[in-house]
Amino acid sequence: MRYWQETIAVTQRILLELWRRRRSLVFWCLFPVSLLFLNGFILAERASLTLAEAMEFAAPSTLVGAALFFSCLGGSVATVVSEREQHTLKRLFISPLSGTAYFLGIFLAHCVIGIGQSLLVLAIAIFMGSEFEGSPVLGMAIILLSIIAYVGVGFILGTQLAKRTEDVNALVATFGVPLLILGGAFLPTSLFPDRLLEIAQYNPIFHMNESLVGLWAEGEDLGAIANHLWFLGIFAIAMIIGGWLSYRRMLQTERQL
Repeated sequence: MRYWQETIAVTQRILLELWRRRRSLVFWCLFPVSLLFLNGFILAERASLTLAEAMEFAAPSTLVGAALFFSCLGGSVATVVSEREQHTLKRLFISPLSGTAYFLGIFLAHCVIGIGQSLLVLAIAIFMGSEFEGSPVLGMAIILLSIIAYVGVGFILGTQLAKRTEDVNALVATFGVPLLILGGAFLPTSLFPDRLLEIAQYNPIFHMNESLVGLWAEGEDLGAIANHLWFLGIFAIAMIIGGWLSYRRMLQTERQL
């Protein structure tokens, strides 16, 4: 019970800070929405689809490549780095708050943000007339696995490679943008050459995008996207373990400073 209360307290603090920065909150909402409409209009024009049909394909890519990537991965990196710069971790050592609850609180806060953005993107697409096929429960499972994977990677990058706030944009751009392109978030994977498709099989963003597109836009069942789910599940578990170990290593380093 103690860990749960402390985790909720950390989550509330991070979300409250975001709420107070209303401008950032508005931008985090506008960014995925604007990309949803841009991708939708482009697909509608090039593939001779209605805007509602185009958004059925655009929503998964927008969700994976814009909403979840920048809020969960970029956001978790920024949170960890800013907490180090503000010496929050130093104060943690002399407080009754446990390191485990602090880790889980940051993780849960970005899960809430990612789910909120997901609901926003889907709500707008449905309002425009899109009809998403497939199991809602399975779709939510893919979204949760994607959030877990992104936050885990964010902890690894934020604790091991980023030392200052200025490092965040460089890290996200260097590691993220090539993976987004290779994952089909900006360009359809149908345009990829065979060699590039072989490389993309090792990219988690590719599996996020393909599983959501297959489920929502093409109406595929669990059997058709099982390979993508297996990859995402294993990757998410590995990133949580890696993120936790990186976080513990950062705490040990901070104690010695």
